Amino acid sequence: MSGTDRQSDELLATGLLRWFEDLSDRGIFTTDRSLTVRAWNPWLEAQTGIPAGAAVGKPLLALYPSLIDRRLDEYYRNALAGEVHVLSERFHKYLLPISRSLQSIGVSEMAQSARIAPLSVGSEVVGTITVIEDVTERVVSERELRNQISASERARSVAEEASKLKDEFLATLSHEIRTPLNAVLGWARILRTQPRIKSRDHGLEVIERNAASQLRLVEDLLDMARVISGKLRLDLKTIPMEEVVQAAIDVVTPAAVAKSITIATSFDTRRPAVNGDADRLQQAIWNLLANAVKFTESGGRVDVQTAIVGPTVQLTVRDTGQGINRDFLPYLFDRFRQADASASRRHGGLGLGLALVRQIAELHGGSVEAESAGADRGSAFFLRLPISHNELNAPCPQRPESAPVTLKGVGILILDDNDDGREMLVVALREYGAKVKAVATAREALDLLLESRFMPDVLISDVGMPDMDGYEFIRRIRTNAATRELPAIAVTAYANPEDRIRAVVAGY
Repeated sequence: MSGTDRQSDELLATGLLRWFEDLSDRGIFTTDRSLTVRAWNPWLEAQTGIPAGAAVGKPLLALYPSLIDRRLDEYYRNALAGEVHVLSERFHKYLLPISRSLQSIGVSEMAQSARIAPLSVGSEVVGTITVIEDVTERVVSERELRNQISASERARSVAEEASKLKDEFLATLSHEIRTPLNAVLGWARILRTQPRIKSRDHGLEVIERNAASQLRLVEDLLDMARVISGKLRLDLKTIPMEEVVQAAIDVVTPAAVAKSITIATSFDTRRPAVNGDADRLQQAIWNLLANAVKFTESGGRVDVQTAIVGPTVQLTVRDTGQGINRDFLPYLFDRFRQADASASRRHGGLGLGLALVRQIAELHGGSVEAESAGADRGSAFFLRLPISHNELNAPCPQRPESAPVTLKGVGILILDDNDDGREMLVVALREYGAKVKAVATAREALDLLLESRFMPDVLISDVGMPDMDGYEFIRRIRTNAATRELPAIAVTAYANPEDRIRAVVAGY
């Protein structure tokens, strides 16, 4: 080694001692002008698995030939000419290979930043110095931050969509409630103020129809609430699919006849059965049929078919109606979703019917799908339910035609704080010959019963009442020997399963 080389090495060693001590958490190596490695710090030994003795004295490009392929050798030649290059973490795959020991613990790559600079003594460039920093933690943090920002943006978008759906739903709900109520109130006032009006029967028909519409709306809301809370109960039995479908058809037939819509049926001759809740399945099938009738123009056609498809029985409801936009098909069974939620829409509803169909199908272990070729090209719905291999329940024997229902001589006590509801029950029960006594408060009812001034055969009581509610009232009734076994019926608008259980536990 020449005196000049020894002098350069001494200068390098002296100048780099402070760097090696201060930057022990980073990788540092130096080269001379021939790009031969002259220093290699412990950080590099640990990260690459190459000891300093094996690195020092070797040409850098022989130690890492890939630097040439990746054109990083140009940076080193430019550094010898006095240029400084700063490489960001995007070069992490090109600068420092990962040792086998690191690879063995699952480290596949290290995010690195590097500074390649000329090493000068005075004004003379005697070599290069490279400082490498592991920025994996920073890169991971930045990546996580970007992911969090992206997730936050997605969540905001979902929240905005949910808020939009909520606003649309509330607007639709307001419309769906007010419209039938206006008809009910309007006709009620007409009938009250004009008792001799000729269209009295028509007015009563309108009131009944719109009240029934309100009831269906409330029932759909309650059913969806039960589904969301996981409290929808099923009474499973083995039932022929054909019977459930026919029962649903019978319900929608009047609406179809009014629009001159033909309902054609084709049932599988093998009469497949399913394990299901007959009422809930009829509700789901009724929703499919009602939708088909609602969205089919007068004179159209609805085809209803059952068939065995693999391990399932498939109900197909196909119509010649207005069809479904392809863009809306993925959202068809979502809650509160409607293809047209505008004020000018032609058809009413809350957007709950098809959502309930899907939930009921899934609760039965089945599924529901829809297809449509587009607007004005009709649509088809496919409800699939697992076939039951259990023996069908024996049909109930046919009863002879029964005599007209009568409550003649039956004593009934009615307790209801609502004047209209109480009066309605009194009128209805007296029509069937019952002896009816009605009171507005639990105190009045207790006085009648406990003092034996009126001992009915049946008690009908409201639950939600001021001062003493129906639960406390029935508990007091059950503690008295004279009324302990009195049959009692709770009549209430509280319709959750928990309310029914509470009423039974209390004594109804």
